[in-house]
Amino acid sequence: MRHQYATPWIWIFLLPLAVDYKATDANTGHFAQFILVLPAIAAGLALLLIAPRFHERARLRSLVTLSIMLCIFGSIVTQLIQGNDVGNYLRTLLPFVLFMLGYLVACRPWSEYRITQFEKALYVANVISLVFTFGYGMATGGGLEDVRYRIISVTLLGLQAVLLHEFVVARRYSFSTIMVFGATIVVSLLSVTRSLLVGTVLLFLLAMALSAPTMRHAWRALARSFVIGALLAGMAGIAALSFPSVAEHWTQRIFASEETASGKDPTTITRLAEMRDQYDQVTADAGTLLFGAGYGHYYRYSPAYLPDLAGQFSKKDFYAINEWAAGHNFWVYQLFAGGLVFGIALPLATLVALGICCLSYRYWRAVVPDAPLLPVLGRAIMLFAALPATSIGGNPLGPRFSGLVFGIALGLMIATHARLQRALPTARARRFPRRPRAPLTPHAAQPAPPFAIPDLPSRIEPGSGRADLASTLGLSSTIARSAAHTSAHGSTPTAPRPAGASQFGALAPRRSPAQRSNGPDNAR
Repeated sequence: MRHQYATPWIWIFLLPLAVDYKATDANTGHFAQFILVLPAIAAGLALLLIAPRFHERARLRSLVTLSIMLCIFGSIVTQLIQGNDVGNYLRTLLPFVLFMLGYLVACRPWSEYRITQFEKALYVANVISLVFTFGYGMATGGGLEDVRYRIISVTLLGLQAVLLHEFVVARRYSFSTIMVFGATIVVSLLSVTRSLLVGTVLLFLLAMALSAPTMRHAWRALARSFVIGALLAGMAGIAALSFPSVAEHWTQRIFASEETASGKDPTTITRLAEMRDQYDQVTADAGTLLFGAGYGHYYRYSPAYLPDLAGQFSKKDFYAINEWAAGHNFWVYQLFAGGLVFGIALPLATLVALGICCLSYRYWRAVVPDAPLLPVLGRAIMLFAALPATSIGGNPLGPRFSGLVFGIALGLMIATHARLQRALPTARARRFPRRPRAPLTPHAAQPAPPFAIPDLPSRIEPGSGRADLASTLGLSSTIARSAAHTSAHGSTPTAPRPAGASQFGALAPRRSPAQRSNGPDNAR
């Protein structure tokens, strides 16, 4: 097995868990879910064996990898200390293991053909999850109030994020993508979940920030946002007129605090009560604060919030709540499960990585808008940004499928950033430019055009410019020849073009490069 099986392994890695489901009974359905996990783990291990390797170290990649390893393997130490139920521990840790596996597989210098396969598999798997989850939730029966929690795909915001990149950043529209995005909005409205709409708005604002590297382009992006916002408002209005019961549920959700005796929103109070109990448990003694209570440890609602839930919960039902699954708040639960030593490194490292990649993308889009892999970085940023957006309403690493998807998104983002950082100029290099070298010939040096590509790092041969950029990134000769043609004709970008307009990608209207026969230089 050389590389000819890489594409099937990629699809097997993602598709089985796309039909993962949440059983109506917590004590049943484990065998079917276990069958779905096995092919994904086997395919991930196979991809790890055939994946290419980085030959140079990168600080950001090392930081993120260390934080993930600390979270996963450090949980073993906490489990030995706390002695939690082994079954609860393994079931809670499984999505985090899939997150790590997805990250390790995707954080490699894959060729553009393999990256395209990853993006296609991610998109198709997210669409399948959207359709399957909605159908399974509706098939379980009951009214909208009963099934609205089961019709939401765990990666709905991730799918929206990729589509928002296509609409706002790349400015590519097709009938299929518009219909899929409309379907996600309809599911969000039918679920009567406020956090989904808040997450969509935040992802939309991030897409605007990525699409506008300068203020001049920011005004254009703002104008486009009004059009898309009006379209979304129109879809919401049509849905409200078509489903009067949905509009009634939304009214109840928005004004839920006015119907309670305490005047506070019951959903918000239950989330605060859960976080308060987790915080109280983890700060009870120094050992728990350092190493956490462990994954699968039981928690309940804090009694301090019982008066605020008067009329919503009886005292008996309030104290009967005893949960062990990953808590709704990702950030607090990481502290609860892993403490200061093993818990907080993962959320902090992911936030730092997301911020660095966003700033780097904006800078590179303004300076080198035609750089290879830049659109891949933009899509990976948007997909991984759905993790903190999802954390508004629940734990994004609670379900198995979302853990795998966000791990792959993080791996693609970190790997692409490392490859671009190796070849492209940085903001620091622009603030502190190197002294120009003396010309090697007696002829006077030609003045650089106003939008010329800045000096690249010394590992790229001086004078090669953009022609050597594709090969430096490890891409195929097809992209390298196209870059060389651009450099030879002296064309330079006069304004940032839509990221991905001329690049490869899962949703880009182009044909993927054909695979060559199996050989020693086969693309991975």
